[in-house]
Amino acid sequence: MGFSILSLQAFFRLFLLSVLTLCLSSELAAASITKHYKFEIKLQNVTRLCHTKSIVTVNGKFPGPRIVAREGDNLLIKVVNHVPNNISIHWHGIRQLRSGWADGPAYVTQCPIQTGNSYVYNYTIVGQRGTLWWHAHLSWLRSTVYGPLIILPKRGAPYPFIKPYKEVPIIFGEWWNADPEAVINQALQTGGGPNVSDAYTINGLPGPLYNCSAKDTFKLKVQAGKTYLLRLINGALNDELFFSIANHTLKVVETDAVYVKPFKTNTILITPGQTTNVLLKTKPNFPNATFLMTARPYVTGLGTFDNSTVAGILEYEATTLHSTLPTKKLPLHKPILPALNDTSFVTKFVSKLRSLNTPQFPANVPQKVDKHLFFTVGLGSNPCSQQQNSNQTCQGPNGTMFAASINNVSFTMPTTALLQSHFSGQSKGVYSSNFPISPLTPFNYTGPPLNNTNVGNGTKLMVLPFNTSVELVLQGTSILGAESHPLHLHGFNFFVVGQGFGNFDQNKDPKKFNLVDPVERNTVGVPSGGWVAIRFLADNPGVWFMHCHLEVHTSWGLKMAWVVLDGKLPNQKLLPPPSDLPTC
Repeated sequence: MGFSILSLQAFFRLFLLSVLTLCLSSELAAASITKHYKFEIKLQNVTRLCHTKSIVTVNGKFPGPRIVAREGDNLLIKVVNHVPNNISIHWHGIRQLRSGWADGPAYVTQCPIQTGNSYVYNYTIVGQRGTLWWHAHLSWLRSTVYGPLIILPKRGAPYPFIKPYKEVPIIFGEWWNADPEAVINQALQTGGGPNVSDAYTINGLPGPLYNCSAKDTFKLKVQAGKTYLLRLINGALNDELFFSIANHTLKVVETDAVYVKPFKTNTILITPGQTTNVLLKTKPNFPNATFLMTARPYVTGLGTFDNSTVAGILEYEATTLHSTLPTKKLPLHKPILPALNDTSFVTKFVSKLRSLNTPQFPANVPQKVDKHLFFTVGLGSNPCSQQQNSNQTCQGPNGTMFAASINNVSFTMPTTALLQSHFSGQSKGVYSSNFPISPLTPFNYTGPPLNNTNVGNGTKLMVLPFNTSVELVLQGTSILGAESHPLHLHGFNFFVVGQGFGNFDQNKDPKKFNLVDPVERNTVGVPSGGWVAIRFLADNPGVWFMHCHLEVHTSWGLKMAWVVLDGKLPNQKLLPPPSDLPTC
């Protein structure tokens, strides 16, 4: 026959080995793949509140398309700009380890993509899973250019909570009947506060409490006796929001794509930039009712705001046994939200947020600190004459122009990208590295308002050696009114180790810090008239933006940037820029 027993055995061994190799390679392939998306930036006519206008969109959709990937995946997202505006896209909360060129804030990590041009955002999702989002990062274009970015766990890795029957992204937004670009441009010219939005939206829809909007209502259809995972994202420009579903309890399980110790609540608070995953357990039987889910602002400042409420409808799918009445005839329950200025609810809510801190999902809080920093954040003013004729009065406080600052530095955006200037060693004339580690003139930060509200202006950055562990206290001020500021740090997650009201006390307050299981986030609310302390490890080389996520405050200068230097090892260095990086 020519086939010996021995060669048969060898053949089977070889066959088994090749099958195993195939299985392993397909396992690895399943573990991480490259996903391609194309974002065509185009104008689209959209109607809300009986008002039709042309808006900037991705692929003609409002809100934009959902990106879904798994932990470990590589994303290649080609953005092609077909509109007159310059554009850039930020992948909010993605760490961008060594891939700062893909982070997206215009004039920080890249020049914007100009009309007719394109750019491929290329990054890998390392050690992250959960709900994040993407949005335009130039002027106020994110009012219409935004969408969910959902990172599923690695294949076969379970959630640390009950597997939901269904997952639903819910993204809050703001709608202006006017063009938001014209709104902010006019405000920056006059020095006054910008006009507020005309509505809040849920998944782009204002809902039945607004004029002419009953048909534009988000409906969440559910079955009785099931668990749903709601992925909540606050994409509003200028408002922190309370959210609740009538007669239902929500269980918080994740914030900013980091698992937390689960807790139940009727209402959540979510600031612009933040995400929160909640489990919604539906009623065991058909309830013979429908339920409103509503969101409205939490307000702390003195300025005007959009005092309205967005509503969606939670609708149970009737089984044939229960469908006694058409849905429209069923009683409609409304939730009770906290008062607009209910800071005590907010304080209690955020104090419940703790990292899961299990062996699988540890809270790696820096225990030693290399660099202690103290930054004041708040409003201020610039003299009118800087941009206007000196004989003209501006519409800001006492005839000045509104400004905002960190350590009294109102950040001036450069005309070229900071990351390119840093990488090429040509920072001269673009930025200086002397951002102050604390206010140059200490004062009673949360005391009576000051007479002198002027801010300094400049493009100042803070340099951190690779792997520096940083403790940063963000102190709100009462200059032109105490206000809550949701601060977002690009390129890092940080641990919220402490917070309080009044002025931070260096001698007493650190003794109360939570260094065991503090919540880990990328965006944190600095309490109105108070402070928050965060810790992070500067293990990601590049230039990283930090700013208030209330867009009006960012426009006024409440922003700065960090330069994190390369480490010594090859895997601690920023990769070189891609060949298609846009030019200014």
